Amino acid sequence: MRQTTGTRKSPGEKIVKDIKRATRKHYSSEEKIRIVLDGLRGEDRIAGLCRREGISVQI
Repeated sequence: MRQTTGTRKSPGEKIVKDIKRATRKHYSSEEKIRIVLDGLRGEDRIAGLCRREGISVQI
């Protein structure tokens, strides 16, 4: 019987995780403030703002 541990990952899983981390968008402080202020203005719906900025909408 094969023993598995919860922390051991296959090489493929590690590669995918590294790629996701490397391709993640990094926002500057100024960009974050601009996005929040756009949301507070209320001109667009939050979902539309997130879509435009490429941000995942979490409920």
